[in-house]
Amino acid sequence: MSQATEDLSYPGGLSRLYVGPDLSAGVAVALDEDQSHYLAHVMRAKPGQRVRLFNGRDGEWLATVEAIAKRTVTLSVDRRTREQDKVPGLWLLLAPVKKTPFDYIVQKATELGVERIRPVMTRRTIVDRVNLDRMQANAIEAAEQSGRMTVPEIDPPMALEKLIQSWDAGRRLAFCDEAGDAQPAATAFANAKCDRYAILTGPEGGFDPVEREMIRAQAFALPVSLGPRIMRADTAAIAALAVWQSTNGDWG
Repeated sequence: MSQATEDLSYPGGLSRLYVGPDLSAGVAVALDEDQSHYLAHVMRAKPGQRVRLFNGRDGEWLATVEAIAKRTVTLSVDRRTREQDKVPGLWLLLAPVKKTPFDYIVQKATELGVERIRPVMTRRTIVDRVNLDRMQANAIEAAEQSGRMTVPEIDPPMALEKLIQSWDAGRRLAFCDEAGDAQPAATAFANAKCDRYAILTGPEGGFDPVEREMIRAQAFALPVSLGPRIMRADTAAIAALAVWQSTNGDWG
């Protein structure tokens, strides 16, 4: 396909893949087995076909399929089409929920531009295991599809008490509080501007009263309300991220 007829705008007809190696003109990239299978057997790529690549460091690059072997597809990197950018310094800290809603949260949080995601174990958390590899895979897929240039960092689970004790006070911690006396999220975020934020959402059933008191006692904590209706944990996380992006983030 010639450069004159090639559609390089996003979203376009080209597959987009996150890879680990450094990217520069002329570099050969051998895809791993899963990506090779996807490109060769799902997308039915052929030698000469174009692909987009990004690694979170070097921007987005156009590459060409050079060879398709049984388990490996090799690409030749051609030229950079987008410079590297950054997402806002926004973290999502969330109590794990059941598998399908949790997958959804990770995907949508990635689309909404979070920098880091960490599961937080609370007193009412009913999910005792978190599959970090699955979280990473969901984040990568969402980054590939959404056109973002980075993949969120996925941190291992941490107990809420330990998280609060080790918190960097230079980062605001907004927690979704169902108490009824917290400020509306949009107002709270607009009045407490900061380029380093984290949003904390609780499990189904909300935070334990002792946990709420512990969080509220911290000077860096900002209780926020998401309105008059009771939201599911997955809905609350996405709603809070969207409100923050509209007031403090890169939507403007």
